[in-house]
Amino acid sequence: MKTTPVLSVQGLSKRYGPGCPQCSSGSNLDAQSNDCRSCGTVYALQDVSFEVHDGEVLGIVGESGSGKSTILNCLYFDTEPTSGKAYLADHEEGRVSIWEGSGQVRRGIRNHLLGKVYQNPMLGLRMQFSSVANIAEKMIAADIRNVAQMESRARVLLEHTRIPTHRMKVSPKHFSGGMQQRVQIAKALSNEPPILLLDEVTTGLDLSVQARVLDLIKQIRRDLDVAMVLVSHDLGVIRMLADRTIVMLGGRVVESGLTDQILEDPQHAYTQELVYSLL
Repeated sequence: MKTTPVLSVQGLSKRYGPGCPQCSSGSNLDAQSNDCRSCGTVYALQDVSFEVHDGEVLGIVGESGSGKSTILNCLYFDTEPTSGKAYLADHEEGRVSIWEGSGQVRRGIRNHLLGKVYQNPMLGLRMQFSSVANIAEKMIAADIRNVAQMESRARVLLEHTRIPTHRMKVSPKHFSGGMQQRVQIAKALSNEPPILLLDEVTTGLDLSVQARVLDLIKQIRRDLDVAMVLVSHDLGVIRMLADRTIVMLGGRVVESGLTDQILEDPQHAYTQELVYSLL
């Protein structure tokens, strides 16, 4: 594993609302909802920092509303962070935060250096397009214009994600939820990103379908050695896939470390609740 991280996030914060002197100091926030009792501002993320190394899977676990999906939304430019910095090793040699760039620069980062799989496939796919066309759309955004190259790449990726060859030109709206997630994964990998962002990719799927999607992610990690940030509320999923894990509660990181270490010896009370719920 390289010592230089492929992704470094420092002091990421996201608030919804103007803020006020009371909540800015952290002295007037409701402990349960993370909103300010004075101005109503909600603090979705508070001073979140972590690193991801080459080929590593970082798990982010926490209950609904803990801020874990907001982290991915900020990294993929779906949401504008309030403060913080994020550095990619392949962007300006890791010296310039991705959030400091212009709209054009951000689109370039999103199209070339990142892939994202959404919890809701409708956010990541054009349901009326064929699976091949969905992949081609991502490749065109990454400045690949050769039709033969796009078709060849799409075929390889769809076969890799176990979409039957005879259904490659069928639109995802005719697929099951598990197949839609596999098409999303193929699309996210089409630009060969160094980092793949996975947001609750098994939520809402039947257990047998979940198992197939998780096996696919393990295979991708083994075959392509791509770094991943994996968000889940399910510690069982994190246990299966993540090398290291950060635990989120109320927009903050309350515990971090090697996944095995967190499972075997959780320190924070909330992490202990998560672990004991698996027993």
